Amino acid sequence: MTKIIKTLTIAGSDSSGGAGIQADLKTFEEYGTYGFSALTTIVTMDPDNGWHHNVYPIDASIVAEQLKTIFAGGPVNAMKTGMLGSVEIVRVAEQAIKENLQTNVVIDPVMVCKGEDEVLNPESADAIRDLLLPLATVVTPNLFEAGVLSGLGKLSTLEDMKEAARLIHKLGARNVVVKGGKALGGDQAIDVFFDGSEFTVFQTAKIEPAHNHGAGCTFAAAITGGLANGLSVHEAVAKAKDFVSAAIRNGFAFNEYVGPVFHGGYRLER
Repeated sequence: MTKIIKTLTIAGSDSSGGAGIQADLKTFEEYGTYGFSALTTIVTMDPDNGWHHNVYPIDASIVAEQLKTIFAGGPVNAMKTGMLGSVEIVRVAEQAIKENLQTNVVIDPVMVCKGEDEVLNPESADAIRDLLLPLATVVTPNLFEAGVLSGLGKLSTLEDMKEAARLIHKLGARNVVVKGGKALGGDQAIDVFFDGSEFTVFQTAKIEPAHNHGAGCTFAAAITGGLANGLSVHEAVAKAKDFVSAAIRNGFAFNEYVGPVFHGGYRLER
């Protein structure tokens, strides 16, 4: 290796390994990059209580110390955020991006855990919208998150996704990917990319069984890896779609509650 390509994730821990900081670092490795991580939250899942999630934010000052350590080596080639956990942590991420003149910023506006349907912290969602979206090279909300950020509420059609992308772009993000995935009806997993002027619809056949825990984190991390390697945003999103589809195809049933993606799937299929 003649050049070290550096990537960063600011995200939470998923001890089941499919999502969060574990998914990000594995994806970064698959893209041939050196991954840094700043841990923001620890999430546990209770098998004795229907896999209920408990979320434990880390103190914002400790997140700031982690980022100071990471940026002591200068800006990274690309970075992403995931679960941030508190308004204070969102502000720490904003400050680190601005102070280090960081480019290639992917914002994955995580608001819920897989299987949950309420915003973990509404104030944090507002802070992500107001503080991080204007810094985003690309933002990657799922249908729920896009409905919250756009103010449209529940999204159920392709046209809903496009309108949400338009509204989110107006909030400052330079590029928007609204992830429909398997949530829309029909036999296609659909994502909508908007660059401020044109839409691109990415679609692949839905995969059954859908071992898709961590798909959203993996998708955003794959975009980050693509940008770090010099791809355009459009190229990075297109490759990330292929990468995460392969990860789902190669996923497995971890237990009766969850089936994570397998992050090496894209490499194994080649």
